[in-house]
Amino acid sequence: MQEKLIYPTIEEMDQEIERLKRKSRVSRGIRWTLYSLVVVAAIVVLIATLWMPVLKITGNSMSPTLHKDELVVAIRTKQFQSGDVIAFYYDNKILIKRVIATAGQYVDIKEDGTVLVNGKVLDEPYIQEKSKGECDIQLPYQVGDGQIFVMGDDRAISLDSRTTAVGTIEEEKVLGRVVLKVWPWASLGQVR
Repeated sequence: MQEKLIYPTIEEMDQEIERLKRKSRVSRGIRWTLYSLVVVAAIVVLIATLWMPVLKITGNSMSPTLHKDELVVAIRTKQFQSGDVIAFYYDNKILIKRVIATAGQYVDIKEDGTVLVNGKVLDEPYIQEKSKGECDIQLPYQVGDGQIFVMGDDRAISLDSRTTAVGTIEEEKVLGRVVLKVWPWASLGQVR
């Protein structure tokens, strides 16, 4: 018995051609979207790595300004002044503290926790409670060239430049100035 071949009609062929064209357009659209997402993700990672690192707060030494598990953004810069919050490398970790004094300035801390820079009382609206904390350096202390004197905002628990264990921070170890809280959304805003 001979098999009878059934040929599609012109209309059926046109429908099949149209279906294949649509499938091709959809495939190209999906590929283009995926490529675009990969490029955007790569750019975001590059920016975050080179200019604006995103950091997670792991301790409480910067409370009440920053709290554990918040995410913050730092901007790479080498310009710092008293009151700036900075991120820096210390002992294979990244720490976040507040700049108190820079190279050549004198820091003195009274028994009640009052901080003086070059003999003037430092205005510190960001702390809730004064405390001398752990302090084993000779006061008044002059900050060396290329160094930064830093302290946490929770003075009672923060380990910082007041101890010889941490000391002053070398400027080249500074990752950047912390400028923005980004997570959780309720805390979104500038870091002051």
